[in-house]
Amino acid sequence: MQTIESLKKRIKSTQDLLSVVKTMKALAAVSIRQYQRAVESLVDYSRTVEMGLQVVLNKKADEAVFARPAPITRIGAIIFGSDQGLCGQLNAQMAAYALEEMDRLKVSKEDRTVLIVGERIRDHIEDAGQGHCECLANPGSIAGITPMVQEIVMILEEWHFVQQITHIFLYYNEYISGSNYKPTSLHLLPVDRAWLDNLKGRKWESRTLPQFTMNWDDLFLSLIREYLFSSLFQAFAESLASENASRLAAMQNAEKNITERLEEIHIQFHRQRQMNITEELLDIVAGYEVLL
Repeated sequence: MQTIESLKKRIKSTQDLLSVVKTMKALAAVSIRQYQRAVESLVDYSRTVEMGLQVVLNKKADEAVFARPAPITRIGAIIFGSDQGLCGQLNAQMAAYALEEMDRLKVSKEDRTVLIVGERIRDHIEDAGQGHCECLANPGSIAGITPMVQEIVMILEEWHFVQQITHIFLYYNEYISGSNYKPTSLHLLPVDRAWLDNLKGRKWESRTLPQFTMNWDDLFLSLIREYLFSSLFQAFAESLASENASRLAAMQNAEKNITERLEEIHIQFHRQRQMNITEELLDIVAGYEVLL
C-alpha cells in the first residue's frame, strides 16, 4: 500500500506532466493558425501567377505551348513528413499513402527517385523497400519555408536536366480544420495541360488585356517557376499545419488520459488519508480505554 507522501509525489509529477501537455497543446494550436495564415497568403499570390499565365497563353497558339506529354516511365516524388515526434500516426499514414499512389502509376521502385522531407518518415519509406531516397529537414518556422522551397527547386532542375525525370509528384497532408487533415497528391510536372487550357479560356475580368514586351519563352518559364514556388510553399505549409493538427489530437488524448489518472490518484490519496486518520483515532480511543 502506498503512503500519503508517495501519493503526494505522484500527484505532483502527474500535475507537472499535465502542465507540459497543455503547453504543447497550446503551441500546436498556435502553430496551426500560423501555417493557416501562410496558406491564406498564397491565395492572392497564386491568383496573380494564374492571371500572368492567362495573358501569356493568349499570345501563343495551343500547339506551341507544350509538346505531347511523355509516358510515365520514371518519376520523382517529394514526400512530406515530420522531423519531430508526438504526432500520432501521421508519418506512417503518409508513407503508406505515398507508396500506394506510386504503385498505382505502375513504375518500379528502381525507377523512382524520392526526396523525403522530415527524418521520421524516412524509416517508413525505406522499410517498404523504396531506395533512391534523399532527405531534407523540415523548416522550424514559416520564415524557413522559402529557403527550403528554393533548395527543392534546384533539386527539381537537377532531376529534370541531368536525370531526365519529367514527371514529378508531391505527396503531403492537407490541413482541413481543428485536428483533421487528409493525405493528398499533386502532379507537379509536367504542368497539367487541362489547367492551362482552362486558364486560357477563362474570361478576363477587366476590359483591358495587359501587354508585355519580354520574350515569350522567358516570361512563360518565369511564371512556371512562380507556380512551382507557390505549389511547394503550400505543400510545406499544409504539411506543417497537419503535423501540428496531429500533435494537437495526440495532446488532447494525452490530456484526457492524464486528467483521468490524476482523478484516480486523488481518490487513492483521500482514501489513504481517511484510513490514516481512522487508525489514529482508533489508537487514541484504545489508549484512553487502557488508561481507564
